[in-house]
Amino acid sequence: MAAPEVRPPATADRPPALHRGLRTVGALLIVLSAVTPASSVFIIAPGVITQAGTGAFLTFAAAGVVGIFMAFVYAELSSAYPLTGGEYAIVGRTLGRMPGFVVLGLILITQLLILAVIALGVGTYLGVVVDGLNGPVVAAVTVAAATVIAIFDIKVNAVVTGIFLAIEMIALLVLSALGFLHVERPFTDLIAHPVVAADGSGVTAASAGLIAAATAVAIFAYNGYGSAVYFGEETHNAQKAIARTILWALGITVAAELIPVTAVLLGAPDLDTLLHSDSMMEYFITERGGATLNKVISLAIALAILNAVIAIMLLTARLIFSSGRDGTWSPRVDRALTTLHPRFGTPWIATIIGGVLSAAACFLEEKFLLVVTGTSLVFVYGALCLAVIAGRRNGTTAHAGYRMPWFPVAPVAALLALVYVIYQNAKDPEVGRPSLFVALGVIAAACAYFALVLRRRGGWHLQDAAEEEPADD
Repeated sequence: MAAPEVRPPATADRPPALHRGLRTVGALLIVLSAVTPASSVFIIAPGVITQAGTGAFLTFAAAGVVGIFMAFVYAELSSAYPLTGGEYAIVGRTLGRMPGFVVLGLILITQLLILAVIALGVGTYLGVVVDGLNGPVVAAVTVAAATVIAIFDIKVNAVVTGIFLAIEMIALLVLSALGFLHVERPFTDLIAHPVVAADGSGVTAASAGLIAAATAVAIFAYNGYGSAVYFGEETHNAQKAIARTILWALGITVAAELIPVTAVLLGAPDLDTLLHSDSMMEYFITERGGATLNKVISLAIALAILNAVIAIMLLTARLIFSSGRDGTWSPRVDRALTTLHPRFGTPWIATIIGGVLSAAACFLEEKFLLVVTGTSLVFVYGALCLAVIAGRRNGTTAHAGYRMPWFPVAPVAALLALVYVIYQNAKDPEVGRPSLFVALGVIAAACAYFALVLRRRGGWHLQDAAEEEPADD
């Protein structure tokens, strides 16, 4: 077994450097685990179907088009700056340091809390197998286990997430087979005659407005393909490999979510019962495969959620590590956050801090977590669209290893879609509007910290990663 790569110690002129232990396939496995298509199909898709009915097919298809636009944006920016700081490191270098710091604030809070939101789903699906589980406690234990695993070498994590991802994909294949082997209605009904649950019972025609409004939710069911950039400093030939990883991740994600959703809509024994069910997937699987299969798939989904928590913990730890390397906090805290494990070369203190904060968040009210995290990604996406346009104009991305086709169609179209999402959120008094206000509050707080702390200390210094020799991938 080859000895792990030894990095020279960090100095004032040389920031801490992560070990390059990934290639495209390894990065792709972790990214797909963070996207967790099975969790989207079993947790997010039922909400979309409730809102849009069988029009959910059109909703997920439209969201896939928006996803293509954002994947182009992510791929070009990430090939220019394949840095572990991800979105904030890119925005800080293209739009300026204050916008970059605002994005850091939005992403940091979102990443820490979204771990809790996802981990809470473990108790829900394990509850099908084991009665009486305490949801927040199970979620906190899940986060703790993911934290320990995330400290290990990045290659080990690629293998672990790859195994869990295979189980997740098998569950989606089974779900798809249950639908396509028992088709009850023609595919054209999903396009030409979509229906939605009527009040009380029965179904009624789904309007174009309902289908369009549900697209705002479906967009985020695909979210996560851009997280490949967080592994840019651990991936060989990153300028090309990260762009490929993002585009492959988006394509696989759309197929892995759209195909099973279509199968359920076509193969449901009774649309009225499906659309009025509080547990759509449980109803569908039980009717088509029996109660035992439902328990087996529920266990597989619990494992998929654990896998997602591991993958997102890896991303969050690297975000925290990067914030310390860029001198965001106090000198003592920054030194701790950039400490690498002597054997595994991973940011182990940053990982533990992320795990502790996320485990504590598991005991917060779930609705509060959704409010805090709901709209932040919209602003981050918007900043990236502006960043790729600015990068072309001011030359900061001229060295990018990937150039999107048909520029500037993708960023402009994505911006229009994001404006629509904000409009829909502003109309929702329960979650959307409060989430919008929270995001604006985070932006204001980040601007204040930048002006009152970082600027008084002489500015915020974004560090570049160690250079690597070009390598075939």
